[in-house]
Amino acid sequence: MSTPGNPPIFRRAAPPPGRAPSTAAKPASLGAATGSPGTLRLNKRMAELGMASRREADDWIGRGWVKVNGEVATMGMQVTPDVRIEINKQAQGQQANQVTILVNKPMGIVSGQAEDGHLPAISLIQPQNRWTEDNARFFFHPKQLQSLVPAGRLDIDSIGLLVLTQDGRVARQLIGEDSVMEKEYLVRVIYVGLDKSGQALADPNPGQLVRMDDDDPVTTNVQAVFPPALLARLRHGLSLDGQALKPAKISWQNPEQLRVVLTEGKKRQIRRMCELVGLKVVGLKRVRIGNVMLGNLPLGQWRYLAPHERF
Repeated sequence: MSTPGNPPIFRRAAPPPGRAPSTAAKPASLGAATGSPGTLRLNKRMAELGMASRREADDWIGRGWVKVNGEVATMGMQVTPDVRIEINKQAQGQQANQVTILVNKPMGIVSGQAEDGHLPAISLIQPQNRWTEDNARFFFHPKQLQSLVPAGRLDIDSIGLLVLTQDGRVARQLIGEDSVMEKEYLVRVIYVGLDKSGQALADPNPGQLVRMDDDDPVTTNVQAVFPPALLARLRHGLSLDGQALKPAKISWQNPEQLRVVLTEGKKRQIRRMCELVGLKVVGLKRVRIGNVMLGNLPLGQWRYLAPHERF
């Protein structure tokens, strides 16, 4: 990541005319001690306003780059929600040099740290793998790999859209504890049925996976044989790890493929959901996160998130 005084790593389009460089509100007195009624930590308030991640905010506060109601902020200070918060040009310049990268992850690549001999997705971020049709006005530099982390995961045996970012604001938007970002998948399935006792339908607390019968799976025109009641249950009514799942948007994309839209991301969630209703996933591809589409990005290649794109 760039430090003050270094030349910019890449060029970026200027913000739209009239756009303020910081978020402001009416001046107000600062909160008193930690835990005072109606106050919260400054780094948390900056994250809520989309100004920076908490870690980034702490870094800026420590450098003296943040002012609250015109005064230099101090680490750990408590503020009321209506204070005026400003960041200086050094912080803005550092943030402008942060990149967000979209990857079409292949099978066999892990999202985060290398494990069991499998390469991490960041290993794909090399000049030779950049999509030739990427028209974002950025120039690749190895420094862009510093602090570049996945904002969410994609299973090793799944393919499709994976986001890696240096920008804490993007990470919070995608995987923050209060995130409700939609993620869309195309899921190819076969129907292997429920166990012969039919426990999955009768069980009032379906938190456990049911035994599957793989003797005679339905591999073509699955839509014709899959019970509508189970599709309804797949949309809403399942539990994983003892917790009820949020409603999902699920429909048939074609007779062998489901379109699934989730707003949460438990480990291997779609595969485990399908198992609970007698489906086995044989192919899974993420095609959208929020407003950003995978589009025509080729498998194993990457591009920059363009300045005009927003999740």
